[in-house]
Amino acid sequence: MRSQGTVLSINTGESVEAPWAGRRGRTAIDKKSVGDSAFVGPYGIESDEQATDFHGGLLQALYAYAREDLDWWAEQLGRPLRNGLFGENLDLEGFDVSNAALAEQWQVGDAVVEVSAPRIACGTFGGWMGEKGWAKRFNGTKRPGAYLRVLRAGVVRTGDPVRVTWEPETRIPLSAVADGILGDHGILQQVVDLAEENPHWDVSAVLPPWRSTTFKPRPKTRTGPSN
Repeated sequence: MRSQGTVLSINTGESVEAPWAGRRGRTAIDKKSVGDSAFVGPYGIESDEQATDFHGGLLQALYAYAREDLDWWAEQLGRPLRNGLFGENLDLEGFDVSNAALAEQWQVGDAVVEVSAPRIACGTFGGWMGEKGWAKRFNGTKRPGAYLRVLRAGVVRTGDPVRVTWEPETRIPLSAVADGILGDHGILQQVVDLAEENPHWDVSAVLPPWRSTTFKPRPKTRTGPSN
């Protein structure tokens, strides 16, 4: 399993109107620090608002990103990037978020979360960043960050350790899953097989029901966390 990391920043946002914010015309992508601690429930951090049809809900209650990846982007863009700028709820340090495996579970402070999907950049993200061709550029870097489902609610504090508590037998990193969502059917077949092996994990965060019917699972031994 990967090494232990640390919670660097806990961020929330308010829903506001924006002309570049898709069909709803509202976004809560501008996340800012809420201080040293926050309660995380099934729908994410208390007081955090979710303003889109495509992000949020139980399967995408939190979005986590590595501070090291933000620093990499800062070098690429030639400007500083503050915590929360990518719309992330959790900035993590010393933890390779984008190499996390689908369905793996983390202990984050008092909370337990499950990796549900990678982030695929949308038009709202592009409008917020103000960078030409941002969605294609972001999606092509294999630094997607992680959407998380909350398995156990609890308080998360800055400085809390982040550690992997369980991994599936078949390991599919988020960086590869992003390629699958963008058109690599071989990866998507692996994702469907993973869901068959681990029925506690909900595949619909990656593949909506109308799309998952395209693939049939290849039988394997089912596995799952002991608790």
